[in-house]
Amino acid sequence: MIKKILIRIGIGLLSLIILLSIGIMAFMNISPQFGAAPKGTYLKKIQQSENYKDKQFQNLIPTSMDMDAKGMLRVMYNMTFKGNTRKPTKPLPVQFQNNSSQKADSLSKLTWYGHSAVLLEIDGKKILIDPMLGNAASPVSFTTKRFDYESPIDIDAIPVVDAVILSHDHYDHLDYPSIIKLKDRVGHFYTPLGIGSHLQRWGVDASKITELDWWESTTLDDLQLVATPARHFSGRGLGDRNKTLWASWVIIGEKERIYFSGDSGYGPHFKQIGERYGPFDFAMMECGQYNERWEAIHMMPEQTIQASMDVKSKVMMPIHWSAFDLALHVWTDPVERAVKAAKIHEVNIITPQIGRRFSPNDNLLHEHWWQGL
Repeated sequence: MIKKILIRIGIGLLSLIILLSIGIMAFMNISPQFGAAPKGTYLKKIQQSENYKDKQFQNLIPTSMDMDAKGMLRVMYNMTFKGNTRKPTKPLPVQFQNNSSQKADSLSKLTWYGHSAVLLEIDGKKILIDPMLGNAASPVSFTTKRFDYESPIDIDAIPVVDAVILSHDHYDHLDYPSIIKLKDRVGHFYTPLGIGSHLQRWGVDASKITELDWWESTTLDDLQLVATPARHFSGRGLGDRNKTLWASWVIIGEKERIYFSGDSGYGPHFKQIGERYGPFDFAMMECGQYNERWEAIHMMPEQTIQASMDVKSKVMMPIHWSAFDLALHVWTDPVERAVKAAKIHEVNIITPQIGRRFSPNDNLLHEHWWQGL
């Protein structure tokens, strides 16, 4: 009798698991936010890439992202039960302005939206970089929510832009709701290999998409755009890890050179980029969502400062912080450690308030606006 009951319970649990798995797969296939796998000409170009081996993209140096079961359980426990200092206790102060009427001039201006989302104005062009402007860095709206801001990001107030540059397809960088709202006001999209398939599924015409491999370049009128290496990974769902490329970006204008690190662990690619395209007038460097367990794909703040030195940046700004709780550190830890390391190494660092339109040479950007929050 007991044996029959146990068998029935086992069959019931197995049936539940099967139904749940079918439901998850159906949800992922139907829901547009997961994007689409590269195919056709996109897939052909991927297969020709030197960085694509064994049916996935590879980093330039060995990069382990594996974690044993014990480590995974510890991280999950800490993420769930030890988060008192991982989020601000008050809404973050912001200085959002309506940039639609602002005229871009020959000297660059930038507006930071938190995390890695930036509006760059350079040589008369307006370029949005990694425009994750939504409220959740995940495929569903109820997890990984953005920190509270005193005023929310108004996507409608963002001007028509000449270009959007994307570093990779993770949800905290490529946001489906943001792309849907912006796509008809974007002149062109520039992405690493494979991401064009996501954009096309979301209604972006293929003629408006340019994909680049590492070290490939293109032009936006007189601007040169170069996709450069990063040390990271990609994927938006089950079974698509590293099927699209990740990248950092070099933007070369008439008078200024700008570098955007994307997401990256520390590696020799920073020196290579500095030697090929440096020195840079300004660099936006990943600094946040790190942990010793995944140091290979997200730099520690001290490494962020070293990387900015490697690329030969005259002024640097830490990004990838102050928007989402994606790691175990105190939410202000990235900027505090970066400022301390920058002082030791005599690196020029600026820490603009979210929403503020600024120049890389603005000497007023040293206030510690995050303190007390």
